[in-house]
Amino acid sequence: MKIFIDSANLTEIEEALKRGFPAGITTNPSILAKEPKTDFRLHIKKIIALLEHYDYKIPLSVEVFSSEPSEMVRQASHFVEEFGYYDELNVKVPIGWNELGVIHELKNRGIKVNCTCCMSFNQAVMAARGGADFVSIFYGRIRDTGYDAFSVVQKVHQVFKEWSVPSQIIVGSIRHIHDINDALSAGADIVTVPPQFFRQMVSHPKTEEAVGQFLHDFKNWMT
Repeated sequence: MKIFIDSANLTEIEEALKRGFPAGITTNPSILAKEPKTDFRLHIKKIIALLEHYDYKIPLSVEVFSSEPSEMVRQASHFVEEFGYYDELNVKVPIGWNELGVIHELKNRGIKVNCTCCMSFNQAVMAARGGADFVSIFYGRIRDTGYDAFSVVQKVHQVFKEWSVPSQIIVGSIRHIHDINDALSAGADIVTVPPQFFRQMVSHPKTEEAVGQFLHDFKNWMT
């Protein structure tokens, strides 16, 4: 079970890295667009600098921002030129018919691929067969369409296990903290989590109550 940071915000990333739990970082064009305007290449390099500063060697996903296959390949190659000094770089490519050709080409070039925007069992299977190192399933968006996201993740996990598929399942599009619990229970290898949920994941009113009682009782005993 791994937790990735679903953010490009430098402060959020650093706060998580200081606490030791992140196993990866995922970004996408929308996430990057939330940050102050700059050259996106500079921003990605700042993320890598944080990872190096805190001595992390964990996957970092950067997504292409084109729908044209040859441009996707060109951008991916450019990412490797710009950021390839970081060995754990992964290029995110959305699932699709032409996109499978992109994934295949990138794998032939030795580029690690995170196939993103998977909303169905079939898409996840095709992404894995196409050679994706990671298959990203969008939990919240699946549920938006009225389908059972838990069942989709569970079936993908079962088939990957039965076929000994090396692709790892990332679950993203997290909308509620129970999405994290459900995704892990369904068999996700990784859940990529927006940072606003991290504090909730370690908080519980009964924990605060217990700690408060311990401190109160000990203080009374010492006086």
